[in-house]
Amino acid sequence: MTQEPMTSSETEQTDDQNATPTPGTDGLTDRTDDWSGEQPTDDRAILEARDLDVYYGDEQALQSVDIEIPEKRVTAVIGPSGCGKSTFLRCINRMNDLVDAARVEGELLFDGKNVYDDDVDPVALRRKIGMVFQSPNPFPKSIYDNVAYGLEVQGKTDNVDEKVHRALERAALLDEVEGRLDESGLELSGGQQQRLCIARAIAPDPEVLLMDEPASALDPVATSQIEDLIEELAEDYTVVIVTHNMQQAARISDKTAVFLTGGELAEFGDTARIFENPESQRVEDYITGKFG
Repeated sequence: MTQEPMTSSETEQTDDQNATPTPGTDGLTDRTDDWSGEQPTDDRAILEARDLDVYYGDEQALQSVDIEIPEKRVTAVIGPSGCGKSTFLRCINRMNDLVDAARVEGELLFDGKNVYDDDVDPVALRRKIGMVFQSPNPFPKSIYDNVAYGLEVQGKTDNVDEKVHRALERAALLDEVEGRLDESGLELSGGQQQRLCIARAIAPDPEVLLMDEPASALDPVATSQIEDLIEELAEDYTVVIVTHNMQQAARISDKTAVFLTGGELAEFGDTARIFENPESQRVEDYITGKFG
C-alpha cells in the first residue's frame, strides 16, 4: 500500500500559505463576494480534476481522478488509509509542491483555471484556498495575533481589528475569548485551538477551505462544535474535508468522494445516495465495514 509522505511541518506550510504573492502575477482572478452567505443557484463546479495522476517517485498515489466539486457545499473525502485522500487535498492548493518526489499529471481546475499552469503563483493560490490541518497548530502568539498574522503578511492592513473579530465570530470562538485576546493561543483547549486555526484560515477571505481530518484529535464535544461550524462555513465557502469518520461524513457533507486502495476514485455523488445506495459493491463493502 502506498503511504502518503509527510510534507514539511504544518507551521511552515501555514507560513507559506500566508506569504504575500507578487501583485498581478498570480494567474488567478480575485474573489468578488464577501461573507455574503448567498448560496449558488446550482451546483457550479469551483474545483475540477481531469485525469489527475499523482506520483511519489515511482509510486502512484492517485490514478485517473475525474471529479467536479460544487461551490459553497461541503464535500467529504473518505476511504481507507493510504488511498490518496490527503494527497488529493494537497493537490488542490499545491501543497504537494513541497514534496520533492511528487509529480502531478493531468489537470486540476480552480474557477476554470488549471492551478498547475506555469503562470499560477502557488503562494497566491494558497491565499484563495485555505487549509486547516489534522492537529491544531496555533502560532506562539496571542489569540489576536494568530488571526491577524495572515492579514498582515498579505498587506491587508485596513480594518484588521474588524476582520480579526469577524473571523473569530465566524469560527464560533469570539464569545469564548473576548476580553482575553492578548493571551497566548497555546493556552486554549484543543477544540478552541482548532477553531482559532479556522479563524486564521478564513480571515483573508478565501474561496475554498480544505480540512484534513480537523476533528480527529478532538474529544466528542469539540468534534460536535467543529461539525456545526463546518455546516455554517459552507454558507460562505466551499469546504472539502478529509475524514476517516464515515458517520461524520454522512452528517455534515452534501457530496461524498470515496477513494479506494491504489488512489482510485471509486464513487462520487450526493452523500445520502452514497451511504444509502452506493453504485459500487466495493464502496458498499467499505461503508459497511467489510474492509478498511
